[in-house]
Amino acid sequence: MVRKKMEERKEEEGLRTVVITGLSGAGRTLAMRCFEDSGYFCIDNLPSSLILDLLDICSLPGSKIDKLALVLDVRGRYFFDQLPNILRDLKEKNIDYQILFLWANDETLVKRFKETRRTHPLVKNADVSEGIRIEKEKMKFLRDVADIVIDTSHLTPMELKNRINNTIILGLERERMQIQVVSFGYSLGIPQDADLVMDVRFLPNPNYVESLRLKSGLDKEVYDFVISKKETERFLKIFSKLLSYTIPNYILEGKNYLKIAIGCTGGRHRSVVIAREIFNFLKEKGYETTINHRELK
Repeated sequence: MVRKKMEERKEEEGLRTVVITGLSGAGRTLAMRCFEDSGYFCIDNLPSSLILDLLDICSLPGSKIDKLALVLDVRGRYFFDQLPNILRDLKEKNIDYQILFLWANDETLVKRFKETRRTHPLVKNADVSEGIRIEKEKMKFLRDVADIVIDTSHLTPMELKNRINNTIILGLERERMQIQVVSFGYSLGIPQDADLVMDVRFLPNPNYVESLRLKSGLDKEVYDFVISKKETERFLKIFSKLLSYTIPNYILEGKNYLKIAIGCTGGRHRSVVIAREIFNFLKEKGYETTINHRELK
């Protein structure tokens, strides 16, 4: 029922959902207040098992809630451990959301806990540093999948508030970034309008395999050849992490279009396969992405 109603509501009105999370002491409460002041219906420390039920309620006929902000963190204890599965369910049900992750360095967090005389939620004693260490381990999966990550170590409350209001909230109100992935051959030149250019000529070349030379990266034989290499596997992990970090920050700076160019010698084999993989990765992350193989036309 959730999937059907949420999809209908997205088509008609578009329920905007933001997950606010991060380390204790990094500014989650301030962030929630910013979203609340901007008209978001906010819930702090919601048990993750209730997320789908809440979205179901928001999709009921006559609901006035079209912007929702949920603060989810380690205070949820057992419920927090369920969060990865819940987020995966949301993706599978085609329910769109963004994750805002706030963090700060250990020195700053310890100082903030001392100033407020609060204990860390994960330790019963006064060992704040140990609580921070445990929390970082528990929160790692969320930071890795977050759409926007903000380091608040050197931000005053007013600076953090302004950044959230002027970049994140206003950015969510605008159209989402459009990304184009293009494969090309260096022998015919680099696309002049590319924002990011990645040279994959270091990967094993199918062109030197006689049975693959006349095929392209769209063919299964070539695709399997490139993907099966250890160099390819490692590269994709590294490049995916780079994109996961840079794209949210491009969005924060107001960029609404990004062209990623993947190049090999002729633009028919390695670049095509890698471009396909990056395209699928970005689509899974929720970005509006298109793909173009320049040399295969």
